[in-house]
Amino acid sequence: MADKVLDYRGLKCPQPTLKVTIISGTIPAGQVVEVKADCPSFPKDIAKWCADSGRVLVSCVESGGVHTATIQF
Repeated sequence: MADKVLDYRGLKCPQPTLKVTIISGTIPAGQVVEVKADCPSFPKDIAKWCADSGRVLVSCVESGGVHTATIQF
């Protein structure tokens, strides 16, 4: 279960990933965050962000046009 849920549906890419970048400094290490976004490039963008920032992308699944990424900080 996620410690925090961020809902960025309705934002155009790369805004959801940029918002994760902005808030990432306030999230303690070890916390699990769920991010919801509906822009088509979000899965690719968030996977690259996790790899570049050292966070763990636990999963990224799509359901009904909404991508839900689970990230461990």
